[in-house]
Amino acid sequence: MIATHATHTTRIVLPGLVEPDGLEVTSVPVPSPGPKQLLVQVEATGISFAEQSMRRGRYYGQPAFPFTPGYDLVGRVLSAGDSADEGMIGRRVATMTKTGAWAGHAVVEVRDSILVPDQVPSDEAETVVVNGVTAWQMLHRAAKIEPGQTILLFGANGGVGGILIQLALHHGLRVIGAASPRHHEALREAGVTPVDYADPDLAATVRALAPGGVDAVFDNIGGSITRLSFDLLAPGGTVVTYAIVGEVSGTGNLVWPFVKAIGQAALWSVLQNGRRATFYDLWAGHRFRPARFRRHLEADLGRVFDLLAQGVITANIAARFPLTEAAAALRLAESHTLNGKVILLP
Repeated sequence: MIATHATHTTRIVLPGLVEPDGLEVTSVPVPSPGPKQLLVQVEATGISFAEQSMRRGRYYGQPAFPFTPGYDLVGRVLSAGDSADEGMIGRRVATMTKTGAWAGHAVVEVRDSILVPDQVPSDEAETVVVNGVTAWQMLHRAAKIEPGQTILLFGANGGVGGILIQLALHHGLRVIGAASPRHHEALREAGVTPVDYADPDLAATVRALAPGGVDAVFDNIGGSITRLSFDLLAPGGTVVTYAIVGEVSGTGNLVWPFVKAIGQAALWSVLQNGRRATFYDLWAGHRFRPARFRRHLEADLGRVFDLLAQGVITANIAARFPLTEAAAALRLAESHTLNGKVILLP
């Protein structure tokens, strides 16, 4: 174990149910890694829908206030705890943290950390950590989509959507992207056929584009959109629900919508011959099948990093802010006017 020269670090704290300006910029002692942990000097972190939901107390399983947000990070390893590979010291890692990444230094778990290729800049790598794993696994593990097939993607202008589009086109898929009309021109330029997710005639529009049905739908809205998505499937198709924005954005109980969505997916898969539905959970197996979780994380994020390093996919950075300006960055991210991810740079 080696020590960092810094004794204190910046940490952003979400103190409670506050507006973005209520975020607190604090200075705290640099933490020390425990067993199977690493101390990382953070080089890039970012803002996703998860942090926006946590600010409103609407993210299932979030910790009690106050806490430091930050779902993922990229940084350089400064020291290693007991039973951690000291060969990682000095190298850059990408880590899924769920919380705690909005800081100058962070203690992370070895098993949730993947080495970042030297040729990939930290801010670009940050855009594809959670988003890239999610997109890759939904395409290739959940939907098992094949070249030449057609998919319908809700949230096409979002962080996950932007990476999924690139991976899908690289895989030889036709992409129909559902988003607000203000994002349609950018989607066309990316090679996507855009549709308005709020169009009352959305079903007819999609059926005109794919008369035989779509082979997979990636749904981040839930509720009635999931039902519509299932009806738009071709024989053998799959609906992958990866968020329930419609429910999370409300005010009711958070547990029941998730239970309902998971149960509904299981029931439809049993009752509908050849078509199926699934609820994608990035953290599935993290606690009870850790070795398998790690293998998939390493393989899938590694593949995404390779594609990024080769220039096959590109990082979509909407804006960069210093970590100390997290409030302004969060306000911009919540404006829903962006196409890409907002990056925080400690």
